[in-house]
Formats: sequence, structure tokens, C-alpha cells
Amino acid sequence: MVASRLVSDTVKPAVAGDARKDRWSVHRELRRREFVDAALRVLEAHGPELPMDAVAAEAGVTKPVLYRYFSDKAALLRAIDERGSEILLDRLLPAINGSSPALARVRDAVGAYFAVIDEHPNLYWLARWTNTEAPGGDPIQRNKEFISIALTAVIGDYLRIFGLDSGAAEPWAYGLTGLVQSTGEWWLQRRSMSRAHAVDYVTQLIWQALSGVAREAGITLDPDRPLPAVRPALTVHSSGRTPGNAAG
Repeated sequence: MVASRLVSDTVKPAVAGDARKDRWSVHRELRRREFVDAALRVLEAHGPELPMDAVAAEAGVTKPVLYRYFSDKAALLRAIDERGSEILLDRLLPAINGSSPALARVRDAVGAYFAVIDEHPNLYWLARWTNTEAPGGDPIQRNKEFISIALTAVIGDYLRIFGLDSGAAEPWAYGLTGLVQSTGEWWLQRRSMSRAHAVDYVTQLIWQALSGVAREAGITLDPDRPLPAVRPALTVHSSGRTPGNAAG
């Protein structure tokens, strides 16, 4: 009985402590997301300078409370950049992996990117100006890398389906990603045409490049027909944000 009591007394507090720790971790993550939501509202209203006083006021807390969840402003900025990546990839990956007719699929992907930077311009500029020496590095470059890796897999699959050299997949993927990002930034700065026209021009260029390469290989891509299905849709893994697929 004594031995049983001793075992019971030593085990139960540990289990209770683990449960409290888990609840606190969940609570902390929820609060962090609430503060990031508040920061995004301030960002949209006041621009990329993002005063911490305004973030705390928007969240309904004092600055000391805010700093319990983010060690400094740089930590909050990193969390905002991560949220921006979520917003972008949640819109872009379904377009990249869609089942629309071929030309519409290209337009959907380009349009998704332009839509995100148009709807969240200050979020884009904040990411653009983030200190690249800080932990996590340049968020724009991280997103370009992720999207390029995702596109490499998709393009490589199609090149193999059509019996073409899949070695071209990676340079083409990085080239297309750079084209869309650079043109998107130009448009965001200048806005010398409508978003729809910018998307159409970029879509036309990409489609002509892809269909032209196929035509040289004796393959005709029908813009009004879906491409063959390839692998399951790419996803964002929570650890490392690297492309993967549902199969695993």
C-alpha cells in the first residue's frame, strides 16, 4: 500500500503538470495569433512602420503584455511575415495544383499572386523591408524558394509525362517564379495598368513560353483542356515549410 501510494503521488503531479503545460502552450499560441491579427489591422491602416503602441492598443493590451509573447519588435515582425507566407501559399498552391484548363490554370496561379499583393500591399512591403540578417532571413526569398521548389515538382512531372528532358524543370521554375514576383512588385509600385491587364500580360508570356517549348518537341498544348493529373496536391508542412504531397 505504501509503495502504491508513493508511485501514485509521484506520477499524478507529472501528468497534471504536462496537461497544464499543454494548455498553456495552446493558449499562448492562440494569443500570439490574436496579436498578429491586431498587428495586421494596424499594418493595413498605418503602413509598414507598425508602431508597437498602436498594435498593443488595437489588441486591447499594454505593451508589457505584448512583450510577454514577443521578445521584441523583430519577433513580432517575423510572426507577421510567417502569416503573410500562409496567406500567399493558401491562395497560390491550390491554383498551381488545380484541375482547370491549361491556360486558365496559368492565369489562376498568376492571378492568385497578384491578388494577394494587391489586397495586402503593406504586408508585402513589410516583408520586402524585413532585415535579411535576422533569424529566418528574407521572407520574400523564402517564399520564392518554396514556390520554385513546388513548381519544379509540377513542371518535372509534366515533362516526364510528355517524354521531355525533366532537367529543365528547375531552371524554368525559378525563372517563372522570379518573373511573376518581379513583375508583381513593379505593378505594386507603379500601378500603371489594372491588375487584370497585368495578370493577362504575364499569363500570355508564360503560356507562350510553355506552349512554344512543347510545340518545338512536336506536342500541342490545348489551352482549353486540362493537363493530365499528376501527383497529389502540394502542401505546406508545418515543420520547415517544404513542399510535400498527401501521399507523403
